[in-house]
Amino acid sequence: MQKIKTISVAGPTASGKTALSVELARRLDGEIVSFDSMQLYRGMNIGTATPDMTERGGIPHHMFDICEPEDSFSAADYAAAAAPVITDIASRGKAVILCGGTGMYLDSLMKISSYKEGKSNEGLRKELAEYAEKNGNEALHQKLREIDSESAEKIHPNNVKRVIRAIEIYRLTGMTKTQVDAEQVTGECAYDNTNVIIDYRNRDILYDRINRRVDLMLRDGLIEEARTLYDSGRLGGKTASQAIGYKELVPYFEGKCTLIEAAEQIKLNTRHYAKRQITWFNRYDGIRLAPDEGEVLRTASELADAVVEAIS
Repeated sequence: MQKIKTISVAGPTASGKTALSVELARRLDGEIVSFDSMQLYRGMNIGTATPDMTERGGIPHHMFDICEPEDSFSAADYAAAAAPVITDIASRGKAVILCGGTGMYLDSLMKISSYKEGKSNEGLRKELAEYAEKNGNEALHQKLREIDSESAEKIHPNNVKRVIRAIEIYRLTGMTKTQVDAEQVTGECAYDNTNVIIDYRNRDILYDRINRRVDLMLRDGLIEEARTLYDSGRLGGKTASQAIGYKELVPYFEGKCTLIEAAEQIKLNTRHYAKRQITWFNRYDGIRLAPDEGEVLRTASELADAVVEAIS
């Protein structure tokens, strides 16, 4: 069977993926399929930076607003839902442009195992073992509980080796052991994909973009959007409840912190998330674009021209 040609635009949050993908779709007569794990959810458009109609530029976008915040949606669920969408786009003679920042979703679609059992970090293991020795097994187990409560329920605090391994998996991949165990990569990839990775050389420029985006979200109604979800109890899903921009506002709604403190926490957590995304996408081969390689940031149009030239 002939593979469907796809182009995936990947990169950290606030890096300009949407603008680039729209420019590519214009040049290549394409449609865009999101691989963002949070833009799937209805009623969370502001906090997840789901592109509005102006930002979409008249280009058809897919895989937005397809499930409820209380629903859980795995990487395997994403691959199953996105596949027929991609097939339909290709069958109409349109180019398929994938765009997003959730590497695990893209890996699942491309039948790439996001985690290899052989991965390990002896320095990290030693650090965690010393932490347990100094603070006790329960303290180490609490660290696991904070990132993967399901694994914590299954692993006894005194089984330090397994606790360390579960934490190590998360630190190395950004995935919990529960997610790794649930991941099933089978079959042959149906796509001939070209990765396009947005890769800022100066992290400070990216972090400034993140901070300014959070300020805009708060100005544009993030608090009201999050409050509506909180009041209706709709942030209960395992995926949506971890959405940055929402979970940090819960303490504010409960009177446990100020709005300024919540906003700073959103910015901090978003920057940390961007670091994990950068680490993830560093594994990818493909076309790497540095918007900040000159004295002036390159525009999405200029970056799209570079991609088209590279694939021609």
